[in-house]
Amino acid sequence: MSRNMGSSDRVVRLVAAVVLVVAALLAGAGTTLGVVLLVVAAVLAVTSAVGFCPLYRLFGLSTVRRTVTTR
Repeated sequence: MSRNMGSSDRVVRLVAAVVLVVAALLAGAGTTLGVVLLVVAAVLAVTSAVGFCPLYRLFGLSTVRRTVTTR
C-alpha cells in the first residue's frame, strides 16, 4: 500500500473531518444524520492519517508530488 495522497490533500481531509464531527455533534450524534456524518469523518481522518485512499487507487489518481530528476 503506497501513498497516493499529497500533504495538502491530507490536510484538507483532516479539516473536513473535524468540520463533520462538529456538524454531527450539532445534529445529534445519536441521529441517523449524526451517525452518517461521524462515519464519513472517520473515513476521512483514517485516509488522511495513512496517506492512502482506496478510491484514488481504483481510479488511478495520485496527489503525491513526484520529483523530477534532471541529468
